[in-house]
Amino acid sequence: MVKVLLFLVLFSSISVFSQEQPRHKGKFIEPKNEFWEEIHKSTQDYWKKPEKKKMRFIVDFEGMQLPKSKEEFKYFWHNEPIPQGATGTCWSFATTSFLESEIYRLTGEKVKISEMHTVYWEYIEKARYFVKTRGESFLGEGSEPNAVIRIWKTYGCVPYEVFPGKLEGQKHFDHSKLFSEFKKFLDYVKEKSLWNEDFVISTVKSILNLYIGEPPQKFVYQNNTYTPKSFIKERLKLNLDDYVDFLSLMEKPYWQQVEFDVPDNWWNDSSYYNVPLDVFMDIIKSSIKKGFTFVIGGDVTEPGIESHYEVAIVPSFDIPSAFIDEYSRQFRFSNNTTQDDHGVHLVGYKETNGVFWFLIKDSGSGSFNGPNKGYYFYHEDYLKLKMLIVTIHKDAVKEILAKFKK
Repeated sequence: MVKVLLFLVLFSSISVFSQEQPRHKGKFIEPKNEFWEEIHKSTQDYWKKPEKKKMRFIVDFEGMQLPKSKEEFKYFWHNEPIPQGATGTCWSFATTSFLESEIYRLTGEKVKISEMHTVYWEYIEKARYFVKTRGESFLGEGSEPNAVIRIWKTYGCVPYEVFPGKLEGQKHFDHSKLFSEFKKFLDYVKEKSLWNEDFVISTVKSILNLYIGEPPQKFVYQNNTYTPKSFIKERLKLNLDDYVDFLSLMEKPYWQQVEFDVPDNWWNDSSYYNVPLDVFMDIIKSSIKKGFTFVIGGDVTEPGIESHYEVAIVPSFDIPSAFIDEYSRQFRFSNNTTQDDHGVHLVGYKETNGVFWFLIKDSGSGSFNGPNKGYYFYHEDYLKLKMLIVTIHKDAVKEILAKFKK
């Protein structure tokens, strides 16, 4: 009997273990610990100091008669505004937009050019000049409108679709990491006196390739093959020697070509035509009325400029309109309350009772806050007091240039 019972126990055990065992599957999940997140947030909130937001003093625009729409203006062809994102590259966006308008004005062709192709090679030239000057040149994201002309002459340009300058899936341009690595590397070069140009340029290229992409040596556009330089000559048919820059500051002699003494003119260009303020303003007004668009650059950090109202004026509590002259202009530049901090494309105008308003295409983030995405409306007083330079086609200013030749 005992043997029989033992057999039954053994048999039943074997039967149980001989049955197929369940197989468990695995999967990946995002780790979650909601209560820990609650604890973490609570402790952070407890120790965090209250953020003090500094109020900005601006003009009270309520009730003022201001432009409301770009359709109030007579304007000339330009591509739709696109934001420059978290980059200091307004100089490239404004001037590229201007040259696109020039291509259309001269040939009738509508084309969108890559801003970042120009920016890529401008970084290369900054690094090259940094080596040449043994680390004495200024390093920043900014530059001047005529840098685009200089880069296009040397490296050419490409359509936007060929080289957008964004990483895959990147919605907005962002050069925060790019510039941080660029500057850290060049600071290291200076610290260690590593003045080998080939080494510096190849390393900078590796940084740029990571964050912007590698620019093409050849590309196909509308069934034709181009290099960046042949694209300008054969397709765009643009003469880059036809563009000139004007300045109006008392600190330099009028009617001479001078250097624009600001950090973003890092290569010390001295080809700016310096003219009296009345001539400077006449260039702006007469040229846009003749159908020429152009780049202007200057200061946009004033109480009379506000992105949600999309306007820029000079308030009377700053200086009355009648007192805006070359002295007040120079005074603000000399004490650094007027700085060279932004470039924009002037594309249109309206004239009411002898007063000009200008339609401004702007790649800065502020210009996308209002209903007219990518635009501002500048009163002529704002240009007169705060805008420092103009980049324009020489045909618009033949009479002015003739005075310099004499």
